[in-house]
Amino acid sequence: MAKGVFRCIECNEEATELHRDYSNGILKITICESCQKPVDKYIEYDPVIILIDAILCKTQAFRHILFNTSLNIHWKLCVFCLLCEAYLRWSLLQGSEQSTDPADIIRYTKEWDFYGMFGLAALELAAFCSGVLGFLWLAVGSLQDGKPELSLLLRALLLSCYGKVLLIPAVIWEHDYSPLCLGLIKLFVLTSNSQAIRVILNSSRRLSLLAVCMGLLSETCAAQALKRLPRSVQDFLVFD
Repeated sequence: MAKGVFRCIECNEEATELHRDYSNGILKITICESCQKPVDKYIEYDPVIILIDAILCKTQAFRHILFNTSLNIHWKLCVFCLLCEAYLRWSLLQGSEQSTDPADIIRYTKEWDFYGMFGLAALELAAFCSGVLGFLWLAVGSLQDGKPELSLLLRALLLSCYGKVLLIPAVIWEHDYSPLCLGLIKLFVLTSNSQAIRVILNSSRRLSLLAVCMGLLSETCAAQALKRLPRSVQDFLVFD
């Protein structure tokens, strides 16, 4: 990561370095000139502790991950979470008959249903991100002089969706999924999204919550529109 792009995890001021490397492998953490605290204490912490603080939605942990690391797994994480969500939706489809014949057409129909669920989940995520980024583009532009960096915001949104990894147990252990459990996972993901927006823009909680609500509204509208899409498509694919 280039110089001048680091941030103090306590006061959000820019810093040129996180530590100084002296001879004989001696490292000294840089002290922030603004708040007189270590710029980033997490560089000495175990990744497990950082993950726990991120799960607790601590601002310092989010600043460390988003500003002071070169973590570029957001697209891979996005695809992985979409696969988990697609499997859950696919498994919840009702009305599919069981078939033990590997050559049965129903088996291949179910496989295409999974691809369809993946596509629907991806489109809904795209609608959510578009709603959030569009709202912030207009809101920040009107409230502040300048526009937000959309690429950085998109990376923050995708990384803050890590809570969807909690769907993995539901993928591994098949059972009657509890709507309450899935609702809590959704709430946790939205909370992490809001915290990520706050950290990137250094804004108020109200602005980040409004952005998440706008994204959720866009996602809901897209989901309702997409529910009618398969029926119209099936009408064109029916062969007598």
